Order: sequence, then C-alpha cells, then structure tokens
Amino acid sequence: MAKYNRTHRLSPAFEKGGKFYWLHGAAEAFDTFLYVPGTVSKSGCHVHDCVDLKRWMIIPVIAVLPAVLFGMWNIGYEHFVALGQHAGFWPIVWYGFLKILPMYLVSYIVGLGIEFISSQLSGKEVNEGYLVTGMLIPAIMPVNVPLWMLALSVAFADIFGKEIFGGTGMNIWNPALLARAFLFFSYPSHMTGDKAWVAGVDAVSGATPLAVASAGGMHGLAESGYSMVGMFLGNIPGSIAETSTVAILIGALILIATGVGSWKIMLGSVLGAVAVGGLGNLLAPGASSPLAVPFYYQLVMGGFAFGTVFMATDPVTSCQTETGKWIYGFLIGALCVTVRLFNPGYPEGMMLSILLMNTFAPLIDHMVVDANIRKRMRRV
Repeated sequence: MAKYNRTHRLSPAFEKGGKFYWLHGAAEAFDTFLYVPGTVSKSGCHVHDCVDLKRWMIIPVIAVLPAVLFGMWNIGYEHFVALGQHAGFWPIVWYGFLKILPMYLVSYIVGLGIEFISSQLSGKEVNEGYLVTGMLIPAIMPVNVPLWMLALSVAFADIFGKEIFGGTGMNIWNPALLARAFLFFSYPSHMTGDKAWVAGVDAVSGATPLAVASAGGMHGLAESGYSMVGMFLGNIPGSIAETSTVAILIGALILIATGVGSWKIMLGSVLGAVAVGGLGNLLAPGASSPLAVPFYYQLVMGGFAFGTVFMATDPVTSCQTETGKWIYGFLIGALCVTVRLFNPGYPEGMMLSILLMNTFAPLIDHMVVDANIRKRMRRV
C-alpha cells in the first residue's frame, strides 16, 4: 500500500496485524485510485511514470462519456417525442439523467461489491478492470431493462466472466458483452422488441432502424423516416450509448490518440462490414430485402460503431499481434453484417460476433506467430 501520501497515517490500521486488516483490499483500492502507488519493481530494471493500470483504465471511461452523455439526452428526447410533447434541452437531459443514474449505481455497487469481496477472500489487490466494465454495461443496455435484471447480469459477468478466470487481464470474453448476452438469452423479451427502447411510454413502440431494416429493407427505413444523417447523429431508438456515431467517433479519437484502442481493429471491422454489406447489395432481390440496405448504413445502425470502438478493441480479449488485429477486426465486421442480413430472428449481430472472435483471438495470434516463424525459417 502506498505510504507516501496524505493517507499514510491510516495505513498501519489496514495492514497485517492492524485493527482493520479485514478491509485491506478496499483500503488499498481507494488509496491507489487516488494516489500513485508507492510500490517498486520486484526484479529487473523498469522505468516508471505516474500512469499505472488504474489511470490507464480511466482513459476508456473518459472516451465513452460523450456517447453516454448523448444517450442521456436521447432518452429524454425519445420520451417526449413519443408523448407528442415539446420540451426544452434541460428537461430532456434531466429526464435522461434520472433514467440512467440508477442503472449506473446498480452497475458499480454490485460490480465493485463483488470485486471487494473477491479481493478480501483471495488476499489480492482489487482489480482495476471494473472501472471500464461498470461504465460499459449500462451503456449497451435498453433503457427499460429492470434494475434487478441489470444486477443479475453484472454479477454473472463479474463472477463467471472475469473472477473465475483469475481477474482483470485473465478473462477470455469481454465482461460487458457477457452481461448483455446473459440478459439476451435469459430475458429476451426485455432485450428485444419495440417496447424496450423508449422510456416511460408503455403504449408507444419505438422500433430501432436495425429492426425496421431487417423486416422491410430500404423500403421499411424510408417509410419509417430513418435517414443516414439521422442515424449518424443518433436521434433514434436504441441502447443507451449506441445510437450516436458522432459521439462514438469522438471516443475513438481519444482511444487512438492515447494508444489504448487499436485503429487496426477498428478499421478492419469497418472493412469487413463494408465487404459483406456490399456483397449483399449486389445480391439484393428488391428494395424490401435486408440485402438492399446500403452497406454504409450498417456502420451507423445498431451497436456496430460502439462495439467496434469500445468492445472489439479490448486489449485483454482481442488479438495481440499486429497482423492478427487486422484479421480479428475484419472477421468481427464481416460476421456482424452476415448475421444481420441472413438471420431475421436476431438482426443485431455485433454482440455475438465479438464474443465469437474473443474465443478465436488466441488461435489467430498463434497462427500469425507460427506463420512468421515458418517464414523466417525459410529465409535461413
């Protein structure tokens, strides 16, 4: 535990033999969250700076904030539009804030509670990864999901998606997507359908552009009034932080500029989606077919942009080799659009495509490394 800060006088009480040693994990977590840890390398020579893992994890949290803040506004906007009422900016924002605040409280209280309990039982430090996971889980949920279901999904993702594998850095699948997958397969009626996306208006449906495109193709989108510009800006029904491609791109720039997110995975995912979407356009039998939806529409519908920027680039569950990142990203985009075009029962394919490629990421890296070894052996 760091002792060279303002809390050093309290440190002995939380160390072994101290009165509050049973809370040492929680104390260490808060201490190192606020201050640079006063630890040194156990072996070898290393150059240290103030950017430790906790501070590195804060960058994705900052990057996702524009999408979450826009989502907060969009929740209120869709609510008042569904009621046929006109409201000012601040009433819209306030309504959205009151809807997402309980979701984030549940996410962090349940998730961090499990992290602290796990830390106390194992005697290890509290993992930093939930700083990001706790922000992402509500962001990819429908606004109308019951809080107790959200709590169950958080617990499942944290325990079975991360802790059971050894904590942060050891998980195979993205924990936030596991939470969504858990709810999708356990309570599908609350994760799909027209009633899941507009808050506080039970009698009014709000079909997402992706659902409309799956049912009626380009003809259905035109009848419903969904345009490329509107979907790009984000004034559409959808999961809390997945609607605005503009806000998501701001987050992408932050991740790329800081080196936290891989631009190769992002671009590879876009290329994969464009390739399959373009092929679908060539094979479309008519305007009412999902295949007729222009390939560039796929980039702004559903969770494609959010998944590409914030989920596919997860450094723990994605490929580590540079060539592998291209392959990994391309397959995610290609699989996502393939599911959208040929599986009308589940028009959103981003979640399953990322989880599937999480599973194959180590194999992709192994094949890339093995190919490099064989190439070098041939040179010799």
